[in-house]
Amino acid sequence: MKKFINDPSDVVAEALAGLAAAHPELRVDTAEQYLARADAPRPGKVALVSGGGSGHEPLHGGFVGPGMLDAACPGEVFTSPVPDQILAATKAVDGGAGVVHVVKNYTGDVMNFRMAAELAADEGVTVETVLVDDDVAVENSTWTAGRRGTGATLLVEKIAGALAEEGGKLAEVAAIGREVNTASASFAYALTAGTTPAAGRPGFDLPEDEIEVGVGIHGEPGRRREKLRPARDLVRSALDAILEAKPVDRGDRVIVLVNGLGGTPLIELYLVYGEVATVLAERGVEISRRLVGNYVTSLDMAGLSITVTRVTDETLRLFDAPVRTPGLRWGA
Repeated sequence: MKKFINDPSDVVAEALAGLAAAHPELRVDTAEQYLARADAPRPGKVALVSGGGSGHEPLHGGFVGPGMLDAACPGEVFTSPVPDQILAATKAVDGGAGVVHVVKNYTGDVMNFRMAAELAADEGVTVETVLVDDDVAVENSTWTAGRRGTGATLLVEKIAGALAEEGGKLAEVAAIGREVNTASASFAYALTAGTTPAAGRPGFDLPEDEIEVGVGIHGEPGRRREKLRPARDLVRSALDAILEAKPVDRGDRVIVLVNGLGGTPLIELYLVYGEVATVLAERGVEISRRLVGNYVTSLDMAGLSITVTRVTDETLRLFDAPVRTPGLRWGA
């Protein structure tokens, strides 16, 4: 294994320290292991908190800032944050208007965020939970019951975060987050596995001429393995699965996310986006906004995911609202 690290057991803590040093607009609590906006809590503002295992950067810590999350809880690599950690972050950013937890549908994340929400309620903090389960490749997987939470997490955090920034009420912010999740579907491919610092070797083996179809962001298996095919064929297969699960009609508007899983060069991601645009144009679907790059990764996995989210005037307006985070930034 060749990695730019010191000790595998210190990777998460040292990466958090580096993130804080690079972005003084954030504050890091090294004891409780969470990061938050430096201006939090903001009185009267609904706060957004998310988190999950490390290794998916910039998700979630890279999306803390005005217009998105108020705090993020990074667990160890591919390991859920613990309830006390989530509770500490929740209390640190609660401005009295309640807190929305954005939770990817993985068993550990769901359980630990639920426990943290119950503990917060005991201390007078009202929490609403938005569960993200956009992956349509498999129904149940190694680490979850039901569909996994993947690329749509970014869009839920962005759109719900914008409404919270505008002063939306707790129920409204949670409702828009759930609406975005319902309108989203994702599908992923892997060419190689990621290498966790602790293990020091790839999480699984793939023959040179095979790919994992429907892989999860922790390297968990997908639908099947098959021979590598041209990108145009893979895109059509992914979009068939996406649009079967979450139909989009001719004339509908969508946001498309072509997301790298950590080890795929941009030249390939843009090629794939071009194929996605071609297929959706054939179907009469308008791509209103698009994101191409590494947003929800799996360490150094060579792979990608495609997310399609149907939008309304309101969700598109909120997507366009200003955002200032390490991983996403536009507007004022």
